[in-house]
Amino acid sequence: MMTEKDAVTEKIITDAMANPSPAKSMGDPGITPLSPSHTQQNDTDQVPSGPSFMVVVAIDFGTTSSGYAYAFAKEPECIHTMRRWEGGDPGVSNQKTPTTILLTPDRKFHSFGYAARDFYHDLDPSESKHWLYLEKFKMKLHTTANLSIDTDLHAANGKRVKALDIFAYALAFFKEQALKELSDQTGGEFDNNDVRWVITVPAIWKMPAKQFMREAAYKSGLVPRENPEQLIIALEPEAASIYCRKLRLHQMVDLGTQTTQNGFSPTDNVGSGMSQVSPAKEHVRRNRQSRTFLVENVIGELWSELEEGDRYVVVDCGGGTVDLTVHQIRLPEGHLKELYKASGGPYGSIGIDYEFEKLLCKIFGQDFIDQFKIKRPAAWVDLMIAFESRKRAAAPDRTNPLNINLPFSFIDYYKKFRGHSVEHALRKSNVDFVKWSSQGMLRMSPDAMNSLFKPTIDHIIQHLTELFDKPEVSDIKFLFLVGGFAESPLLQQAVQNMLQGRSRIIIPHDVGLTILKGAVLFGLDPSVIKVRRSPLTYGVGVLNRFVEGKHPPEKLLVKDGTRWCTDVFDTFIAVDQSVALGEMVKRSYTPAKPSQQVIVIHVYCSEKESVGFISEPGVRKCGTLRLDVSGTESTAARREIQTLMQFGDTEIRAMAVDVSTGRTVKASIDFLSH
Repeated sequence: MMTEKDAVTEKIITDAMANPSPAKSMGDPGITPLSPSHTQQNDTDQVPSGPSFMVVVAIDFGTTSSGYAYAFAKEPECIHTMRRWEGGDPGVSNQKTPTTILLTPDRKFHSFGYAARDFYHDLDPSESKHWLYLEKFKMKLHTTANLSIDTDLHAANGKRVKALDIFAYALAFFKEQALKELSDQTGGEFDNNDVRWVITVPAIWKMPAKQFMREAAYKSGLVPRENPEQLIIALEPEAASIYCRKLRLHQMVDLGTQTTQNGFSPTDNVGSGMSQVSPAKEHVRRNRQSRTFLVENVIGELWSELEEGDRYVVVDCGGGTVDLTVHQIRLPEGHLKELYKASGGPYGSIGIDYEFEKLLCKIFGQDFIDQFKIKRPAAWVDLMIAFESRKRAAAPDRTNPLNINLPFSFIDYYKKFRGHSVEHALRKSNVDFVKWSSQGMLRMSPDAMNSLFKPTIDHIIQHLTELFDKPEVSDIKFLFLVGGFAESPLLQQAVQNMLQGRSRIIIPHDVGLTILKGAVLFGLDPSVIKVRRSPLTYGVGVLNRFVEGKHPPEKLLVKDGTRWCTDVFDTFIAVDQSVALGEMVKRSYTPAKPSQQVIVIHVYCSEKESVGFISEPGVRKCGTLRLDVSGTESTAARREIQTLMQFGDTEIRAMAVDVSTGRTVKASIDFLSH
């Protein structure tokens, strides 16, 4: 039984409520584990599916391009991808629109996608420098170490804008487009409350970035904060995995069998459509025109070859990041289980754009390129568009050179800047593979183009090699290559060379839309993913009775005759531990001081597997539960406070319950730094 004497003083309690002081301790949570405390409860009950929605709309908010798709709950096998966008690019055909956004000089939303790019491009340079144009801004969420609600982005003219505003504008744009299309489809005003929204994010994103997306969704009015269930944050490779289960043989290319699959020879560029059309193809093709994909409500032929316990890898190669996920199949329902925590990194196709930029700096000088980007931002965008279409023409067996149009203002501005011509610069630069063609183009040899791909592809291959060396990742039956960058023949060949036939490489046809379609399927049935790996170790800070010889002396806190060890990290779940969706982990605590009016529980996380104290490097506070127990008397000798953490979805929810009165407080764990 604890008396007031052994408890910790008021001061510590009030300290705990103020910001943790790193002095004696980082702020003592005035709670101590009730023994026996470590009960882990595996909730096998079905997680309630929540309200039913008429339609699921998934948004693939990509680094380079974005889009949405939807399906009605009553016909889940029909996935509709969004209407065609105005203004495509030569040599680039897809259903998605560039992830570009334009704000007016007074920072109001103007346009998104091709419309933003074209409008910006047509502005007079004297005007355009006042407009705010942003592209490829999603990567900022991956690269910012201490992401917060106030993180800034830089527009093309160098001005700063709040990242949260930009993401919210973009989501609001998709909301408006999708609702408009749904209203046209159903012939009436479509109510946003009838929509379940799904937003996809890379699996390797850290928790702050995932939470940031949710915050942006609240801000954009996509879903109200009071109704968080209306939005699911889905992981991109998981979505791809769900879609790949449905693949029929005519909807993919198997790189492993070097034979023609359904009139499709492996050397054809996968992304580019079909040369010979078989009757089965004809059916797919007609559907493709209508933007409606029929997902047959069966498991695809390929999938039927998988048996209980079989493993496969999804390699999601996007514009910004590459995500590798290892899944295992669980029969009979074919649920998915994540075997190894997602890995990867910022090795998406924009790495090739950076290499091209480095090449231009080498030829024309960094000082010139920096100036040109700021002074002629629209022409710079043009140059990158021209490069994009040539980038897609790169292939391992290509022999003829690739020509890239230099915008007139590039040639003109260079002459003003340097006092000599672009042609002269190319002649005197020692870059062999790039020449000047008489038609006013940069002429790149295939080797020059391939060398731009090399650093990015090398990163991906190195990552894959490391992954395949892991013991958990032995005998992988299939490797699914998805995401827009998966269309690259250079990448396909590199993956093939690395695997040496160890597993079959499967590339779905509309490979850039795979994630979008899988995300819709996930929104229709989120329970299909059964087990995930925790990306972090989570726990709460507690006081333990001090044990001589076991606890470090500097953690000793003596109060009223009781010796406490402070800053103890009580682990809820460890990194890479498998977590079933909706699983609850429960611990019981008691206030260190019975007369405490407010009980404050701090939740901490770390990337390390075993954490002893909250003061260790790399441990950070990610949430706080404040339970007000004032005005209630507990009859029990020790007041029991249960703390529950629910893992699973991309969020983590925490709850504290005062057992004697049933009072509860809930909190979402907050990963954004303030």
